[in-house]
Amino acid sequence: MKKIMNRRQLLRTSLAAAAGSLVVPQIKAKPLYQYDKKVGIDKLRIWEELMAPPLDRSKLKARLLANENPYGPSPKARLAMMENVQYGNRYGHSQSAQLIQAISELEGVPKDHILLGPGSSDLLEKTAIVMFQNGGNIVMADPSYMSLVKTAMYFDATMKAVPLTDDHAHDLDTMEASIDDDTKLIYICNPNNPTGSITETEKLRTFCRSVSEKVPVFVDEAYIEFMEDGRSHSMVGLLSEGKNVIVCRTFSKIHGMAGLRVGYMVALPETIEMVTKLSRPNMGMNRASIMAALASMEDKEFQEMSKVKTRECREYVYENLEQMGISYIPSHTSFIIFPLATEGKGYLKNMFDHGVGVRLFNIDDAPWSRVSMGTMDEMKLFVKTLKTVLA
Repeated sequence: MKKIMNRRQLLRTSLAAAAGSLVVPQIKAKPLYQYDKKVGIDKLRIWEELMAPPLDRSKLKARLLANENPYGPSPKARLAMMENVQYGNRYGHSQSAQLIQAISELEGVPKDHILLGPGSSDLLEKTAIVMFQNGGNIVMADPSYMSLVKTAMYFDATMKAVPLTDDHAHDLDTMEASIDDDTKLIYICNPNNPTGSITETEKLRTFCRSVSEKVPVFVDEAYIEFMEDGRSHSMVGLLSEGKNVIVCRTFSKIHGMAGLRVGYMVALPETIEMVTKLSRPNMGMNRASIMAALASMEDKEFQEMSKVKTRECREYVYENLEQMGISYIPSHTSFIIFPLATEGKGYLKNMFDHGVGVRLFNIDDAPWSRVSMGTMDEMKLFVKTLKTVLA
């Protein structure tokens, strides 16, 4: 118990420093990136999303560009929403408490370890604001999800981007070696976005257990439910050991509630308290969405259906990419990314012109296409269109 209290005292001190003075500390390590307000953040990334304007999303026959679940919300969630719309004139504080209680039971952590938010991206960004008000650096993989990092860089934080390994996992050894006196946070997205790849669970758990003694480790688990026995791969259990990890989840993916905006953070109480001071989290939630999330948690059949159908669509796309001689990164998520042997922006415009919306990324100066898993009919349209566009 004494060990945990000492760790918490240390955490409270470090968070207070992050959220206190706005004096930027001297950066001792040469940053890989430095945000320049005159240039803009998108010009300073090794990888970035590429667009080919104008792209008309209103005429899409298959919207496969935002990793949205095509099957949700679940029937139980829809019913809960309808039943609670009539209470839209009331705040959802007591309903938030119900959802926190349910999450507490699901995750096996006390309620004071949980913070709700309107989607996990909101919680990532609030964490960045708290941690980086006085600068510092964040260690992360390249490529990976940028929401937290982009917010941190607006506060003059720097990013130490560590390339993924040859098998597209996080290079944990290099990430740990990148930590210096100005490192405020380690960010890990597992499974990773935009690659869909995973970092082996026990290696990551060992890493988090050790590194969190030096600096907080933020593990973004937005897609973990798409993995087989996904919950066994979570880092949430480290909190029972008093480890300084922050885990984020969302109802946007497996639950099919992207437009309803519900997510949550699991962390030590000191972290929850510090982020809560930034805003009144329940004021950003609405009762209908909260009750839909509660109902969706109970709908295990819907979650399993979403996972199974997503896997079937992934395997269908794999088979067709292989027949076309196109390599891809094996995915553990609801999307697949693959390199293009053609000019990227022209490819993207042609896909949209055929009514199929996908995403285009520039990674190491080469174009990559990311396609979200829709229904099987949508994936058949994607494959047909891909063959036409690349012919």
